[in-house]
Amino acid sequence: MSNLYVVDHPLITHKLSIMRNKKTGSKDFRELLDEIAMLMGYELTRDLPLEDINIETPVTKMKAKAISGKKLAIVPILRAGLGMVDGLQRLIPVAKVGHIGLYRDPETHLPIEYYCKLPPDIDERIVILVDPMLATGGSAVDALTMLKNKGCKHVRFMCLVAAPEGVKHVQDKHPDVDIYTAALDEGLNEHAYIVPGLGDAGDRIFGTL
Repeated sequence: MSNLYVVDHPLITHKLSIMRNKKTGSKDFRELLDEIAMLMGYELTRDLPLEDINIETPVTKMKAKAISGKKLAIVPILRAGLGMVDGLQRLIPVAKVGHIGLYRDPETHLPIEYYCKLPPDIDERIVILVDPMLATGGSAVDALTMLKNKGCKHVRFMCLVAAPEGVKHVQDKHPDVDIYTAALDEGLNEHAYIVPGLGDAGDRIFGTL
């Protein structure tokens, strides 16, 4: 079963509370999402493997540590996932960025694919799939399936707010994928929105309310 990590650092919790407030405008919402993504990225990359390298400081030669092993890729689920890319890229500037386009049918609440563009060596990378909201889990499950069909073997999912229903759906369909979230909320309402949540993340990021 995949692990669920709630990254509840006080700075993240504080910034998320501001984002939840319906009075927070798009500019502040985008900036806070960017900041939280970077802070969460610190925790998500905690277990990256290190290797010894030889360097020379102004004082002496030494063995130092550097990240080793597989390269990374950041893959946002369009469109809201775009708001989390820059923060992660500041931590991992060499990471490649792919895009997966899914939207939720307003009647069935099921995800529909309309775009997929990934680095050609995506199967050789540790992939960080990002989307601010994990509601029903449909989009995340479909995106993870798409990545695995491309040969990806090391994928992590990062979101801002998750509902228990979405977490269970991802864990049932992709038990090998670890989930990182800033908050685990109460659940979903009759419209499949997370409660208390923060509304539609895409609309709040891009001002299309």
